[in-house]
Amino acid sequence: MRKILIISFSILLFNNANAQKKNITLEDIFKKGVFRSNGVYGLVSMNDGLHYSTSDGDEKDAYILRYEYAKESKPDTLVKQSQLIAEGKTISIDDYSFSPDENKMLISSGTEKIYRHSTRQNYYVYDRKTKSITPISSGEKQMYASFSPDGKKVGFVRGNNIFIKDLTSGKETQVTTDGSQNNIINGATDWVHEEEFSFSVAYFWSPDSKKIAYYKFDESNVKEFSFNEFSGQLYPSEYKFKYPKAGEDNSILTIHTYDLSSATDKLMDIGKETNQYIPRIKWTKDANTLSLVRLNRHQNKLDLLFNNATTGESKIVYSESSDTYIDIHEGQGDYVNFTNDKKYFIIMSEKDGFNHLYLYDLNGKLVNQITKGNWDVVSYKGVDEKGETIFYTASETTATEKDIYSIKIDGTSKKKISTGKGTNTPEFSNGMKYYINNFSDANTPPVIAIFNEQGKQIRVLENNEVLKKRMLDYRLGKKEMMMFKTTDGVELNAWMLKPADFDPSKKYPVFLTFYGGPGNNAVNNSFGGAGYFWHQIIAEKGYIVMCVDNRGTMYRGKAFKDCTYKQLGKFEVADQIETAKYLGTLPYVDKSRIGTFGWSFGGYLSSLCITKGADYFKMAIAVAPVTNWRYYDNIYTERFMQLPQENASGYDDNSPINFVDKLKGKYLLIAGSGDDNVHYQNTMEMVTALVKANKQFDLFVYPDKNHSISGGNTTLHLYTKMTNYILDNL
Repeated sequence: MRKILIISFSILLFNNANAQKKNITLEDIFKKGVFRSNGVYGLVSMNDGLHYSTSDGDEKDAYILRYEYAKESKPDTLVKQSQLIAEGKTISIDDYSFSPDENKMLISSGTEKIYRHSTRQNYYVYDRKTKSITPISSGEKQMYASFSPDGKKVGFVRGNNIFIKDLTSGKETQVTTDGSQNNIINGATDWVHEEEFSFSVAYFWSPDSKKIAYYKFDESNVKEFSFNEFSGQLYPSEYKFKYPKAGEDNSILTIHTYDLSSATDKLMDIGKETNQYIPRIKWTKDANTLSLVRLNRHQNKLDLLFNNATTGESKIVYSESSDTYIDIHEGQGDYVNFTNDKKYFIIMSEKDGFNHLYLYDLNGKLVNQITKGNWDVVSYKGVDEKGETIFYTASETTATEKDIYSIKIDGTSKKKISTGKGTNTPEFSNGMKYYINNFSDANTPPVIAIFNEQGKQIRVLENNEVLKKRMLDYRLGKKEMMMFKTTDGVELNAWMLKPADFDPSKKYPVFLTFYGGPGNNAVNNSFGGAGYFWHQIIAEKGYIVMCVDNRGTMYRGKAFKDCTYKQLGKFEVADQIETAKYLGTLPYVDKSRIGTFGWSFGGYLSSLCITKGADYFKMAIAVAPVTNWRYYDNIYTERFMQLPQENASGYDDNSPINFVDKLKGKYLLIAGSGDDNVHYQNTMEMVTALVKANKQFDLFVYPDKNHSISGGNTTLHLYTKMTNYILDNL
């Protein structure tokens, strides 16, 4: 009897403690920033590899500080915003970089975002010795300013042309003259290359500062896409840009080198085929040899070219083919990395079925495969050539985690140097002797700390203790990493968040969130930021929140990722239906109340779930969804689907626009009318199909908002609408 009383008293204490905790509000997350985590910003390793710089402060007085890696000491203040007075005004510090000798700094200010990666701003050169600041040019804002390797010049792009500013004489030279809006682009990328090959700077200084290599995009034959801009105007204005949809003409691109001393331009030989891509160019350690990565339009044949920068002549050094496609992965480092001894290059490839590192000599002869195993390298971080050691991150233990490894360049002595079980994202110093690591797991905010190359922690820079303590005051559930097997025997990674007061004897509805597309995992043992706290609100309202990475996602080998080739949506929706079936077997799940949510590809998948999977889902929210792959850009879509002229059934068999007649549950479509990526056209065509099928649905449009649907009060409004929709319909 006494034991029962103790247990009852313990439960009472727990319930009382839980009852005293606060509930999260949407205003806390999206307006007040109560749960915003701290970071270390503007991180740059200094030349000596012993110091690093960061940016700090606020909009009124930002500053750049220099610290030592090895020990905690008082930082040096390199520059304060209050010191930067040019043209009679204080210059804000948006971003910065150093000249090669670190005596000067390039400071950007007044940044305007264009698309996902591209920006324009005003650039200034700050001389650390004289404490003077000088604009690099006058008039229109510039793009992508960079110091030459000798530090004597600055290159930049303006009006689709490349310019060079001589810092000694002050002379400005215009390298190209044919740039024009929606026609010719020099030194920057067109929309589709920026979005799908993840780069926007398209000019590169040679190592000896004597040449510039650059892209020229001829967009003249690319069809325009346009949309109205409404805000604050009596008559809406029309925004037009070149956007090649699946099966349509691309820009014709050429690669050039410009010789500064002779002011001559040389066309590089990239082959006679114009219907192809050059997703990467990079100077080798030889100042007259330029490397180019060439992909055919299907993106299943890759060549690495070495071009003579003076004559333009090229030779193929390395080639690779695939039955599906070849990834030029975003965030994995450069595709090719050259060693300082001018003897070798390192590449990443999935040719053995998993993403690994390979060492080749400059004639293209394989020296050795550096990493091996049934797991994927995530990113190449660099090489310590003195120690002949390469550093990289990999998902070796599970696709949901990322660890840091070192390995000898000959493939021996592999060592895991990170210890935290979760997601590690390191930034290494010059020379690779130190790294600053950002670590988190599913329930722990980021911890940022300095380590040496052996993985020994030196000190913590930011542990987010304030946020961790604040979280203790709120009623939070624990996100659980898990795996389940489908009826076809496929194991899928997932996480599940149950209400803090979860009772296994009750039946709970499930809110299923996902992305599901190639190249992006949503099931990660890492902290989810604002999304984590939004999911806590949903859970606190009495829902289980779950996320599943279906087939086609990353870090489980090429076969798992590429099985969706030529049939996007087929296996993805099948796996989410399998998720609903699995949930139906759990005693604490109400299988009649399963809803879905996704954004972009996730919106596409959510739309398929409520149509093709109508028997298993009660509700779906689709934000900025693709509704027919014929409406999306060609580099992304054709990589996975080939051209619509070649694979019509692949495009049509899994486009939700063709399955609206199956809709049974509640369906909310959300879009931004100014989305340059997944066009509002997708939503309008879905609406047309739903009306034609006489299906009721809900629609909300954010005027002039792009793919992120953010800015001002927009995010709070969006998440309030979605939360209310879930509570009302699931």
